[in-house]
Amino acid sequence: MKNVISMDEHLSKGGPRSLLVRDRRYAIRHPFAADAECMDMEAGTSATGVTSDLSMGGCFVCTSKPFPLGSRVRLTLTRKDQTVEALAVVRIVKPRIGMGIEFLDIGEKYHGTLERWLEQLRRIR
Repeated sequence: MKNVISMDEHLSKGGPRSLLVRDRRYAIRHPFAADAECMDMEAGTSATGVTSDLSMGGCFVCTSKPFPLGSRVRLTLTRKDQTVEALAVVRIVKPRIGMGIEFLDIGEKYHGTLERWLEQLRRIR
């Protein structure tokens, strides 16, 4: 019988260790630069950086001080005069380089902006 991972296990803070990052990705990532502001919702610390890629499922934020793996964050992405806000979780950490972030909940009013950004990136490709 195949192992089945529930959504709760998938989104749990630690997640199953046997699951590789590649297995969790479910959307195409596109090179994308936007200013990123991150707030660790448990520790209350903040970090700023710039995204290197973006998908419907998340992004990678380049920052010299990434949060610990599993941190729950409030993320604000800004590009030109447009903003996207989301609740997210840190799924991968590269010390002094940045962190891979999975979106958990994107604010309703930001869905259209995220979709427009990705549509523009698909056209460029």
